[in-house]
Amino acid sequence: MKGEKKKKIVKTIKIDVDKCNGCRACEVICSAFHAAPKYSSNNPARARIRVIREPLTDIYVPVYAGDYAPAECAGRDKYTIDGKEYDECAFCRASCPSRDEFKEPDSGLPLKCDMCEGEDEPLCVKWCLADALVLEEREEEIDEEEEQAELEVGLESLADKYGMQKILDVVARMSKKDPG
Repeated sequence: MKGEKKKKIVKTIKIDVDKCNGCRACEVICSAFHAAPKYSSNNPARARIRVIREPLTDIYVPVYAGDYAPAECAGRDKYTIDGKEYDECAFCRASCPSRDEFKEPDSGLPLKCDMCEGEDEPLCVKWCLADALVLEEREEEIDEEEEQAELEVGLESLADKYGMQKILDVVARMSKKDPG
C-alpha cells in the first residue's frame, strides 16, 4: 500500500567531543572490520569514521560517514573552536565530489557508516575506551519509499562509474547463480 507508515529502529552514534582523546581506535577497528576479508588489513582511508585532530590545543572531533551528496554544498561557513578556525567541510558527514573523505580509496565509491551490520553494536562504540562514542536507538515512522532512495543512490554511483549496461550484465549473471 502506497504511503503506508512503517516503524523502524534508527541507530545513531552520539559523540561527546569533550571525552575524545584522539586515540583513533575507532578508525582502526572500523577499517579492519570493513577490510576484505574482514580484519585482514588496516587502512584508515577505508574507515567510515575519522577523527579531526588539533593536538596542540587537545581538540579531537570524531565524525562518521553519512549519506552520499551528488553535488558540493553551497555552505562554506567557518567555525572557531578554542581559537582554531575550521572549515564547514571538516565536520561534514557526506561523501561529495569536492573532497576525498569517506570514499573507498581504490574505487572512489562513497562510504557510509553501516553501524557494523551484523554486530551487536558498532565496533567504534565498543572500542572507544573514553566513552566518547555511545550508541543511541529510537523508533521512527517512515514511508516505505524512503528505503528505496538509498539503493538508487548506490546504483546511480555504480552506473556513473561502470555504465548501466555493465551493471545489467552483472545483475543478469548474479540472478542466474542465485534466483532467490
